[in-house]
Amino acid sequence: MFTADQVAHYNREGYVIYRDFLCQEELAAFHGEMDQISSGNTLADHDDTRMEMEPNQSPDSTLVRRIYEPCTYYDIFRAFSESPRLLDCIEQLFGPSLMFHYSKINMKPPGIGSPVEWHQDLSYYPLTNRDSVSILFYLDDASIDNGCLQVLPRRHTDPLLSHSTEGFFRGKVTASVDDSDAVTLVGNAGTVIFMSCLTPHASMTNTSDKARRTLILSYRAADAYPIHCGVMSNLVETHSRIVRGERSPVARFTMTEFPIPQYENQIASLYDLQERSREDEKENGQYGP
Repeated sequence: MFTADQVAHYNREGYVIYRDFLCQEELAAFHGEMDQISSGNTLADHDDTRMEMEPNQSPDSTLVRRIYEPCTYYDIFRAFSESPRLLDCIEQLFGPSLMFHYSKINMKPPGIGSPVEWHQDLSYYPLTNRDSVSILFYLDDASIDNGCLQVLPRRHTDPLLSHSTEGFFRGKVTASVDDSDAVTLVGNAGTVIFMSCLTPHASMTNTSDKARRTLILSYRAADAYPIHCGVMSNLVETHSRIVRGERSPVARFTMTEFPIPQYENQIASLYDLQERSREDEKENGQYGP
């Protein structure tokens, strides 16, 4: 459970850190499952419905960039996503009726782990209200060198920043970002970050010789309904499910308007979309060497 101060910090700053949420036994079990999931996969030969490989490696290399929907496909992660001590914390933020939204594991392998540029999660999946949280579980020690999370505090109550150019969604903030007050969230394995869906965040390339694996789960209040945006909405909602309380018979609206992402092409992930955007910027001379 959160303390009153932790809940206040989340509401004020748009995030809160929970140290030592995961014990060593849980970390070891998760590591073992990830090793088993990743085993035998290469860039040239892998199941692209279950994982995404790092692109900048030889065809026979084995570096996994992301594991898709672990809380749907693998029992150990699904059970964890419904664990009372986790749901108790989320209930303190949003009330007793909760939806599981999606899950993923970002692998950040040593020396190559892909960067993530500034973005806000709700830009990808508009909802009728803001009661949605992204929860990042550090499965390895997270440092500046291996690309730990960075956030911009107290921006979660502002309107959404622009994530589009030329009418198309780019998966990253396309307006000028003042990151002078960015907070770098260093933490030991077992640390958890609860982050508002509207908190801008980013992470850098892993330049170290150590992995930085992160399990990411998203939940929302049961009365936060998706605003349909075509095929991408269908992909996300495939994995949503009620995990506590009851489905709401009504949608609660807290915003009078919200930008709807217009996708130029179907994408595999945030990584894929941000990479395409960087490539377009290079071709148009908008991106530095």
